[in-house]
Amino acid sequence: MPEFDFLRSLVLIFGLSAIVVFALGKLKIPSLIGFLTAGVLLGPYGLELVKDIHLVEIFAEIGIVLLLFTIGLEFSLKKILTLKKSIFVGGLLQVVITALIVTMITLYIGYQVNTSIVIGALVALSSTAIVLKLLFDRAAIDSPHGRVSMGILIFQDLSVVFFILMLPMLSQPESSLTSILWILGESLLFITAVIFTARWLVPKLLHQIVHIRIRELFVISIMFICLGTAYLTYELGFSLALGAFIAGLVVSESEYSYQAISDILPFKDSFNGLFFISVGMLMDVNFFLSHAGYVLCIVLLVISLKTAATSVAALITGNNLRISLHSALILSQIGEFSFVLAVSALTLKLISSEAYQYFLSSAIITMLLTPLLVVYAPALSSWVTSRKFIARSGSQHTHGTLGSAREVRTDHVIIVGFGINGKNLALVLKELEVQYVILEMNSQTMVKYRKEGEPIYYGDGTSQEILHKLNIARARVIVICISDPSATRKIVLTARKMNPDLYILVRTRFLAEVEDLLAIGADEVIPEEFETSIELFSRVLKFYHMPISMIGQYAERFRKDHYQMFIRGETPKRLFQNTIALMPHIDYMSYVIEKDSLSAGKTLREIAMHEKTGALAVAVKRGNKTIHGVRADFRLHEGDIIFLIGDKASLEETDTLFFKGR
Repeated sequence: MPEFDFLRSLVLIFGLSAIVVFALGKLKIPSLIGFLTAGVLLGPYGLELVKDIHLVEIFAEIGIVLLLFTIGLEFSLKKILTLKKSIFVGGLLQVVITALIVTMITLYIGYQVNTSIVIGALVALSSTAIVLKLLFDRAAIDSPHGRVSMGILIFQDLSVVFFILMLPMLSQPESSLTSILWILGESLLFITAVIFTARWLVPKLLHQIVHIRIRELFVISIMFICLGTAYLTYELGFSLALGAFIAGLVVSESEYSYQAISDILPFKDSFNGLFFISVGMLMDVNFFLSHAGYVLCIVLLVISLKTAATSVAALITGNNLRISLHSALILSQIGEFSFVLAVSALTLKLISSEAYQYFLSSAIITMLLTPLLVVYAPALSSWVTSRKFIARSGSQHTHGTLGSAREVRTDHVIIVGFGINGKNLALVLKELEVQYVILEMNSQTMVKYRKEGEPIYYGDGTSQEILHKLNIARARVIVICISDPSATRKIVLTARKMNPDLYILVRTRFLAEVEDLLAIGADEVIPEEFETSIELFSRVLKFYHMPISMIGQYAERFRKDHYQMFIRGETPKRLFQNTIALMPHIDYMSYVIEKDSLSAGKTLREIAMHEKTGALAVAVKRGNKTIHGVRADFRLHEGDIIFLIGDKASLEETDTLFFKGR
């Protein structure tokens, strides 16, 4: 029976896809690549396991609808505002420059105007799914190149709606510019009317549905809004994908958007897989093999052209060359929405079957190359910007900004990155009257805090020239707290080379990065996820009314025990618990005098601390009173906090005097 033939096809599709995605996942290759590969193997041009592609394409169309619906759901006005320059300037320039150049090239080759415009649009888009997943896996979403990439990708996703609207118009040879603009105006008017109507109706409807407290009803209602709006727009002459995007945009404005995303996500992922499998099925392997030379030339041209266009767009928005080139390499592939447009363009006969095969083969290869480009982008962008002519131009650009920093400060702290960690550190250093200088890549942040009197400068910490202008050779400490793993490693290497005696403290995201950073020259690495775990158990102990001093001691022991495996036996020193920024070669330690410890109730002479360990007591805090210059006859009481100085070995020996049971 035909329906069982279809079931057999689905079994083959999901079975082989699972195997391929699992195998590629072991190689850290995104699942999207696995679906495309599975489609190539399954299709009529591969192993011919699935011959009836039409039914699969029906599911794929539903996948496109759900994909655009979830993008509409995740569309955040706040995100647009924080990245508005990258989105509306960088994204617009990237799409326009890329599409324009590709259109001109294809016109020169001999394609018609409509076809050339479509090909330009196909090449202009990058893969949101692949790029964001790779950035997330490398903890680089919040890095400078991550923010630039995110902004451009958001604009590309928005431009898909415009391209979807334009395809039917481009398919009509008699359409003049005036008629196209008129139809576009009508479309925008219709979209606006649907959005305003739905924004009034949908929240009220969802509010009533949620109050019934039946989860299945909520899921069905969300699916109805998605598919119903898509079908309505289709009946009115627009695409299903456009209607789905509008539906997602409407639901995102309600307070139930997060629950909707959670409920729809499993459906979206399943149907998206079918879409990319169906795309892979359409790829003619024999065509690729017989035209491999041309396809590889197209791949090289696409990557080079998109890298250049995106670099220019990022540079114009105020980013330096390293970040611009890094972002451009990440975005140099052809995206998943290009497949959506290509299928529609093929149906509307805007591109030929041969052009579609060239596109399909080259697009899949650019996607397969993306993980490699992401891995090597930091090194390549750093290598390009380290060339002498670029270094000279960079130094001329920043000379006016950093000219005064080198002359004024010595024995200072250099803070690289002025996020929450950098700001808190600056507050403490200012209170202690320790000289510091800040290096920040966000020009808006630099301007804002410079007006407030902070010694903050704009520049890239990976640049040897810029670190030289910050007088790193005479600095005491550099604290690196940026969300860019590759840049962090480069700064550590450069700083250590320029000042072998510099104390390098690094904040990183993950514990797994600690060992590598220590190996290349960092003195101390503070992993956020580890410190977060300490904060969690500290809060729990506070809830159970454990003494603050005991919580602090547990935290220090926890750090000492768990850092050992990463620092080759050296006990790490926290920046605010030692005085390396103030007194070289002198360490600092404080203890709470515990009941029944060897020191409780005894004088300093009686415990003979200095004679036994070499450490010196400089002060004792008793209640709200701090006693300086304590003498040998000073008697310690339970609960006192004693402050000691000495070298590392001396301070470690004092543990037995102040901890109970030691």
